[in-house]
Amino acid sequence: MSTQDIANDLVALCKEGKFDEAGEKYWADDVASYEAMPGDMAEVRGKDGVRGKGEWWTANHEVHSSEVEGPYVNGDQFAVRFKMDLTQKASGNRMTMDEVGVYTVRDGKIAEERFFYGA
Repeated sequence: MSTQDIANDLVALCKEGKFDEAGEKYWADDVASYEAMPGDMAEVRGKDGVRGKGEWWTANHEVHSSEVEGPYVNGDQFAVRFKMDLTQKASGNRMTMDEVGVYTVRDGKIAEERFFYGA
């Protein structure tokens, strides 16, 4: 599959709310994931680690709605914009999250994902 094909399919799955399925389908075994925040989730490596990060996210956030825009492809990379209306379960704070994920594809799998947050 080309980077465009992977990007199109990942976005289609995410638009259906199948975020975990999209990751499982395309993460490389040695995928690296980077968040623009401090803490344990700032840098996670390996499919099991990234899966665990997703499980942590689900356990700590209630998503009321989401929008997925893109993909925007350039060579072996693509970007996707995610907007979510969510509540942080621990604090009860409801907020809008606006982030861009930049994905790097190698050998038909996502080798790296980096997330950037809007204000």
